[in-house]
Amino acid sequence: MKTRFGSQSFPLVSIFLLQFCITGPVAADQKANQSTKPNVLFIAIDDLNDWEGCMSGHPQAKTPNIDRLAAQGTLFTNAHCQAPLCNSSRTSLMTGLRPTTTGVYALQPWFRTVDKFKDHVTLPQHFKAAGYKTLTAGKIYHGGYPPKNEKLKEYDVWGPAAGVGVRPPEKLVETPMGNHPLVDWGTFPHKDEDKGDWKVASWAVDQLASPPEEPFFMSVGFFLPHVPCYATQKWFDFYPEDELLLPNVPLDDRADVPEFSWKLYWYLPEVRLSWLKANQQWKPLVRAYLASVSFVDSQVGRVLDALEESGKADNTIIVLWSDHGWHLGEKGITGKNTLWHESTRVPLIFAGPGIESGAICKQPAELLDMFPTLIDLCDLAPRNDLEGHSLVPQLKNADAPRKWPAITTHNAGNHSVVTDQYRYIHYADGSEELYDILHDPDEFTNLANDPQFQKIKASLAKLYPRNDAPPAPGSKSRLLTKEGNQWFWEGEPIIESQLVK
Repeated sequence: MKTRFGSQSFPLVSIFLLQFCITGPVAADQKANQSTKPNVLFIAIDDLNDWEGCMSGHPQAKTPNIDRLAAQGTLFTNAHCQAPLCNSSRTSLMTGLRPTTTGVYALQPWFRTVDKFKDHVTLPQHFKAAGYKTLTAGKIYHGGYPPKNEKLKEYDVWGPAAGVGVRPPEKLVETPMGNHPLVDWGTFPHKDEDKGDWKVASWAVDQLASPPEEPFFMSVGFFLPHVPCYATQKWFDFYPEDELLLPNVPLDDRADVPEFSWKLYWYLPEVRLSWLKANQQWKPLVRAYLASVSFVDSQVGRVLDALEESGKADNTIIVLWSDHGWHLGEKGITGKNTLWHESTRVPLIFAGPGIESGAICKQPAELLDMFPTLIDLCDLAPRNDLEGHSLVPQLKNADAPRKWPAITTHNAGNHSVVTDQYRYIHYADGSEELYDILHDPDEFTNLANDPQFQKIKASLAKLYPRNDAPPAPGSKSRLLTKEGNQWFWEGEPIIESQLVK
């Protein structure tokens, strides 16, 4: 069977090499109530697709620290984001609400500018109300959100902000569609310690060396492998260029894909595969992405080591997640903003007390599920306003059935529905895609028009949201809208003849 990296087959990477159980008993002299509640270490990684050893997304990926965390807990291999874009994805998981509920589809706005949600209690706020000390550093909310005057309403303690860190004097690669300063990749003389993610990890290490009052909820958000994919030479050396495998992208891969799919990322600074090939930059970008993944994995390792050394690991739930994936040539593009698995599938790992170790769950899961799951694991007051569903049954038994699909939305009317076997995509113009992800995990063959699959397609089509909220006031970047018969991208009319493939 052909795979994403050619016709060769390779085994799933085992995540059981470093198994150990961290469900130790709570000390007898601890007081009941708050003092016995587990701490939470909430680790976010930006733009991380399934290119980790434990997820087997790329056979050469070297991520020993993420893999060891997976071996300690439960890995969800069929987890998906609610939106393939930073702000909409992070707004969803932190509020526990779908983009179709909030109307946050774009890189703007800060959700509290929407009257209906200005007082909505977020994940860290719920923990704070339960007596937790809340701390954060790096990228948890998108960009500059929350505004400075609202930060202390979200978390008690703020560490260093997310950032690239040191940059080369000039861009390493000149790119089309505006030569955006963030769309760059490669290496240049610098040190790991110069990078923004090193500073974020160092803050977390320092906090854990003198642990905050318990219980604590600590968020640690890493920027890489978000572009620019800069890493030091040592990480590039992990991936020799002459040995590097590229994704398998059939030349006709979009032949059976609706033309409307191009509208979801109409004009973006992320380059097309055609440009990468023409400029001999495909392999350098893949190499830089993998190098960035391995670097950020090392920073995850620093934080996990610090937790172990703190003596708090036995009473700490660890959650590791990415806000969405990233294309590296698949379907002819790079970046996110699609409803295919390269954009939607993300690593999701839970480890800690009450969680099965060395387990793999193949049931569909959503980032939206983290909020109710953590409420259950930490025995907090339940909420009736969250749209996700607790994963605790799967954390106790990875084979426990799950009746809900994973739904991803990118702009109103465009949805992906994933079950344990199928992905169904519905676009705002009514066009469709259907993939049998068990037998076609690369989503090469669209079955939407195959007569044999019409009943399956019809049953899946019943599951996507129908009452999409209009875009929240202030939405613009990467926003697709329609007025009459005209489609608009970021407020400008789409002219079909200007499509860049």
